[in-house]
Amino acid sequence: MRDFLYAFFVFRRCTTISTKDLPINDDIKCKEVRVIGADGEQLGIMELNQAKEYAYNRDLDLVLIAPTATPPVCRAMDYGKYCFERDKKEKEARKKQQIVKVKEVQLSCRIDVHDFETRVNQARKFLTGGDKVRAIVRFKGREMAHMNLGQDILMRFKDACAGVGNTEKAPIVEGRFMSIIINPVKQ
Repeated sequence: MRDFLYAFFVFRRCTTISTKDLPINDDIKCKEVRVIGADGEQLGIMELNQAKEYAYNRDLDLVLIAPTATPPVCRAMDYGKYCFERDKKEKEARKKQQIVKVKEVQLSCRIDVHDFETRVNQARKFLTGGDKVRAIVRFKGREMAHMNLGQDILMRFKDACAGVGNTEKAPIVEGRFMSIIINPVKQ
């Protein structure tokens, strides 16, 4: 009767927990392992069956932590609780992570003063919000012969955004476009 209950308990533990990355219980295929208890104490090197029995008697799972060690290291722990806490930490880390977007502001060689100021104000708003800004000057037709005008406009744009942003590098020419990327200043 006892063997039946033990087998039922082992079967129940193996089927209720899905192992994505760490082998547990019957998934471990070693002859002997170094066992660490639930409180972190070293229990020494044991045969796999002894280690499983130790974990099952304490209503825990045997988890293979370091498969490359000699002998492999296993820990007796509640695997469901471990997965829950790990997922909770990952979720908190994702919440704290800030995603930086690149916003684009388009200019032209013949941009007027008021239009230029409007684009600068929009870029300042993006930079204070924590986003990068990519300023692009488009060249149409014969404007390609006057690349220096586009570079002057980008330098004026960079100087206008100086309080809230820093440039990564000098203006880059890509076909009919000249662009510059401005990073937000960290507080």
